[in-house]
Amino acid sequence: MKKLSILLLGLIVLLAFGLRFYRVTENPPSLNWDEVSIGYNAYSILKTGKDEWGVSFPIQFKSYGEYKLPAQIYASIPSIAVFGLNELGVRITPVVYGSLTVLLVFFLSRAIFQNIAISLLSAFLLAVSPWHIQLTRASFESSFATFWIVLAMWFFVKGFKDSRWWIASIIPFAISVHTYNTTRVFTPLFLLAMLVIYRRTALRFKKAIAVSLVLLAAFILPLAPYYLSGQGNSRYKLVSITDDPGLIPRIDQDRGNSHLPGPLPRLVHNRVTYVSFYIAENYLAHFTPGFLFISGAPHTQHNVQGMGELYWFQAPFLLLGLYLLLKKRSPFWQVLITWLLLAFVPVSTTNDSIPNALRPLIAVPIYQILTALGLYQTYLWLKNKSLAVQFSVWALVFIIAGVQFVMYLNNYYNIYPVKYSRDWQYGYKQAVSYIQDNQDKYDEIVFTRYYGEPHMFTLFFLKYSPLKYQNDPNLVRFESSNWVWVLRFGKYYFPDLGDPGTHFADIVSQNPGKKLLFIGKPGDFPSGQPILKKINFLNGKDAFDITEVK
Repeated sequence: MKKLSILLLGLIVLLAFGLRFYRVTENPPSLNWDEVSIGYNAYSILKTGKDEWGVSFPIQFKSYGEYKLPAQIYASIPSIAVFGLNELGVRITPVVYGSLTVLLVFFLSRAIFQNIAISLLSAFLLAVSPWHIQLTRASFESSFATFWIVLAMWFFVKGFKDSRWWIASIIPFAISVHTYNTTRVFTPLFLLAMLVIYRRTALRFKKAIAVSLVLLAAFILPLAPYYLSGQGNSRYKLVSITDDPGLIPRIDQDRGNSHLPGPLPRLVHNRVTYVSFYIAENYLAHFTPGFLFISGAPHTQHNVQGMGELYWFQAPFLLLGLYLLLKKRSPFWQVLITWLLLAFVPVSTTNDSIPNALRPLIAVPIYQILTALGLYQTYLWLKNKSLAVQFSVWALVFIIAGVQFVMYLNNYYNIYPVKYSRDWQYGYKQAVSYIQDNQDKYDEIVFTRYYGEPHMFTLFFLKYSPLKYQNDPNLVRFESSNWVWVLRFGKYYFPDLGDPGTHFADIVSQNPGKKLLFIGKPGDFPSGQPILKKINFLNGKDAFDITEVK
């Protein structure tokens, strides 16, 4: 690489880091319940060698009952050891590996095209990608899986020149399986597809393939007990189409409304046809202009809303890049196309937030690489045109791209956190801060679970001793709908103040003579009850009311 290329690559990676690190403790506006769970379990492992459930160095973390994969939690331990149990300690890890993914995309693209310009463009596009920035400024397991998949793809491509790299690629491929549920499906499907597509090449390197398969099995076999017990599929059960409780009633309704004769309604409307239709519909939803360029994903934590996952200006260059890849049968075109097509298979079998930006994040590098290929080909076409034509075309591209980038930054930093702070569970930190300052005055702290998981926010922001929590005789948990709720630990009680028997008045009558501190949502307390403190979402709406009974 020439010095200029190294300088440009360094600046691109620095830009990527800056876009992911700037105000990362403030925006997203709060840690969400998965982030505090990841952080507290990492803290628990750091302090005790056990997770919140008292299991020593688990390879699946039970957490809320959905069994989180281990890679993100263990990777968060060093940053929490250095920066503490706080926003920076949790989020610096995705900032770092998100920035390194940009670097890896450069090396992957160079290995494929042997072209520095395409490689630099690919890295730059990922550095400024709204899709990737959004999911590497918070602790999302999918972004860590993307890092490992890109590293594995780079090694895999290099393996066509030296088969020892194929063996090396198995390590990041296998780690990806321990990182995120999507890659538990994608990785084996991709490797199987590669064996079929490149079977002739594989036959020439039987030894490397055999070693790779043994290595892959060694990494994946520890997960077998969890799959067999059903724990490994706990998260999938929460979002699977086939576990949708409304599935059978909808099929019966469709049969009842059908005007087809005889047995045809049963042949047309059944579990297989219904599920197949929705899988296909979900899959195709991720290739629409609306998802890619206009409105993006509906889940507010995964997208700034009001803009697509890609910039508008990428559309023509992306299509051109895809056309060139297929027409010219560019090197490793099968790798890229297989990667793209399989990336959306796991998400297509789920039933919530479709289209989804989080689960198929592993596809985002391909879009940047194809856009870079289209941009480079456009440069080659224009090179022989007049300077006026060249200037006009590139000025238009730069203006459109610049305007979109500025609009995105304004949306992300100025509009998004205010509008969607509730969706990020904003207010918990402020509520726990009040608890920390005042808890010694009270016999019991009553904290509504209306917004979800108050116990974990309490543990996290109090930096509650993991050893004390693991051995707490007052710890009460219960399971409902494949989810685990913590009802109490220590002097903290987490009811839903709207449920029968757990209203404000009920709890007061059940605890005569006790000093109680209540944190509830608006409307949880009787009219006229003095409010000690109000905590608002960033849009000014009331999040928590705090009161007391002495």
